[in-house]
Amino acid sequence: MVSLPLAESQTRTKLARLADWLVVAVAVSLPWSTSATSILLVLWLIALIPTLDWPDVRRELMTPAGGLPVLLFLLGLVGMAWADVSWLERWKGLDSFFKLPVIPLLFVQFRRSGRGVWVFGAFVASCVVLLVATALVTALPPLPFIALQGDGVLVKNGSTQSGEFVACIFGMLFLAVEWFQQRRWLAVLAVVVGALGMLANMVLVSNSRTALFMIPVLSVVFAAKKLSGRGAVLFFGIAAFIAIAAWSTSPFLRERVTAIVSEIHLYEATDEQNSSGERIEFAKKSFEFFREAPIIGHGSGSIHTLFEKSSAGRTGAAGSATSNPHNQTFAVGIQLGLVGIAVLWAMWLAHLVLFRKATLADWIGLMIVVQNVVGSLFNSHLFDFVQGWLYVIGVGVAGGLVLKQRSAAGSRAAAP
Repeated sequence: MVSLPLAESQTRTKLARLADWLVVAVAVSLPWSTSATSILLVLWLIALIPTLDWPDVRRELMTPAGGLPVLLFLLGLVGMAWADVSWLERWKGLDSFFKLPVIPLLFVQFRRSGRGVWVFGAFVASCVVLLVATALVTALPPLPFIALQGDGVLVKNGSTQSGEFVACIFGMLFLAVEWFQQRRWLAVLAVVVGALGMLANMVLVSNSRTALFMIPVLSVVFAAKKLSGRGAVLFFGIAAFIAIAAWSTSPFLRERVTAIVSEIHLYEATDEQNSSGERIEFAKKSFEFFREAPIIGHGSGSIHTLFEKSSAGRTGAAGSATSNPHNQTFAVGIQLGLVGIAVLWAMWLAHLVLFRKATLADWIGLMIVVQNVVGSLFNSHLFDFVQGWLYVIGVGVAGGLVLKQRSAAGSRAAAP
């Protein structure tokens, strides 16, 4: 007869394994379905909680990388108290912060799990399937049961898909260098083809200008982190050739980039409501809202009401009301002031410091943080669904792997 403690231990082991595979399933679903991802996240939390030990959770909460996301969530929770909006709006505002406490839970989970790499592999594989499906629908129209969205994507939108593809491209670049050094030529060919395919989709079919801006920034970080001097020269030479070829062969790419200038000119001349003009208008208004309550902000959920009041009776870009100021620092600062901004940037810094070494997990974590910081100059990516969960899962899983590796290295160093 199995003793009760042994039975409980076996149950915890099974639940821990289930929780690992549910995170893998979340990674598969994230590029495809918001609803499926949400359901899987709830199931993951139900499976994980019985396996957690409070000392392990407390250990992560006491570190900057694990504690600051929770602190930012708690500020969002407290910020509901002084928001001058309905309680429904306050709860909607808090919804943006709910994902942040997941980060230390993932640290705990993947410190002990051996399946962290499966999560990243599942995400890349899912994005490759999405790329192939998009290519087939684009090349073989009309398929009566499948239709592309208006911006050339199967699901979600071009901005979201481009961000996912950028993360995959730079993850595969790291693997290409690793496998090149190991002379694994077929593996190198596979990841290079995958990366070029995703880049071609962004150049020819659908992209976001934020994602295009991320590519050179991440290229510099990649070269500094992974390549020697000669390797960096070769890498940037190839990158320059690809950029010139893409610019000269893709009218779509040229239109997307040059439209920024024409949109700004039209906004300045006529207050036309376009993407670039709205972002400028949002930034101006956001700065004014921040000046009105610089220390603790207007409270959680206040953004839409503030923009709605400022746009009343106005037309064009000035008449746009939004719940998203398209800048993460403003999205936090309007609601939580300098206090919230300080915690946000401290969290980003803590996560950058966490991923300071040169392993695959370190690179994935670093890339995700840099991508989020850069993207958050033009969008509220931490509060968006896909980009926000990409950050939380990427940082959480990679962080757990990194902490596990360092604990193992510390144990070996301490051994007699």
